[in-house]
Parts: sequence; C-alpha cells; structure tokens
Amino acid sequence: MTTSSASTGLTTYTLDPAHTSVEFSGKHMMFTTVKGHFRKVEGTIQLDPTDLSRSQVEVTIDSGSLESGNEMRDGHLKSADFLHAEEHPQLTFKSTRVEPTDDTHARVYGDLTIRGISHPLVLDAELSGTGVSPMGKRVAGFSAVGKLSRKDWGLTWNMGLEAGGVLVSDEIKIAIDVEAFAQD
Repeated sequence: MTTSSASTGLTTYTLDPAHTSVEFSGKHMMFTTVKGHFRKVEGTIQLDPTDLSRSQVEVTIDSGSLESGNEMRDGHLKSADFLHAEEHPQLTFKSTRVEPTDDTHARVYGDLTIRGISHPLVLDAELSGTGVSPMGKRVAGFSAVGKLSRKDWGLTWNMGLEAGGVLVSDEIKIAIDVEAFAQD
C-alpha cells in the first residue's frame, strides 16, 4: 500500500477499530427504528487532502460481529435469512470513485459485497479533521452516511403484518464514524 508521499499527495490511513463505528438502522413493524453495529471493522483510506477525487477506501467487516442489543435478533440477523455469517464471514466495501462536493465533503461511490453479492453503494462522506494523537501519530477523522435496499443483496426475508405492511423495512440506513492513523 502507498504510504505518505510528497510526490503522490496520498497518505494511507489504517482504521483504528477502537475508534471506528459502523452502524445500521431499519424500521421494525413500519414505525420503530432498530439499530445495530459491527464490532470488528478493518480497512484503509488513501487520502489526498488537496484532491479528494484521488482518495480511495477499502473496508472489511466481520459479519459475525453484528450486535443490536438483543441476542435473539442478533442470531436471526446472522442466520441464512439475512447475512448468513457462517458461510459469508465478511462484508466488504471498495470505492470505485470519490466525487468531492467541497474541500471536506465527497460522495464515495463503491461496491458493497454482502453474502457474495456486490452492488454499488454511494456514501456521503466528510473529512472531519486531521491532527496528531497524544502518542505522536498522525490521525484523521471521517464520517459517512448512506442507505441501501436489502433486496439488492438478496436479503428478502420478511413477514407481512396483519394490519398491513411488513415486519422489516427494505431500506437500511448506514452511519459510519472513523478514526484512522497514518502509516508513516
């Protein structure tokens, strides 16, 4: 991987799992929001702060690390009805292009792979800031949000409700907060 280089302008940052959060939310019974997150996330961000369009992102998420605060629901979300974590232990995201909208914001286009199925996903991202940690490491903060349709990845399990509607929404929202350290 590329590290910081004056000639390329790119610095490779490695996600700090202790300070990175990948969360999801969806509607239950059409009106209640249920949230969860993944405990194990790793990846890199190649950042060119002078030309965000040259930046790149690669992330791997351990699908078995999903937690929603309810053990029974977690088991169901990890089952073959949803993520099938036993057979598909990883979700991945790899950017295909970054489209800056201003000096610190961009749309990150990429391919999200769930259960071995890849589809495009767009994230609205922000470079929150850069600095030096108390340990002397260069760090950067990022955040991103997006939404996806479960059906695009074959995640179609659901139940109809007696009063109409379905148990689990098709639309899932994603919220990501990252702290990453430069590979010097």
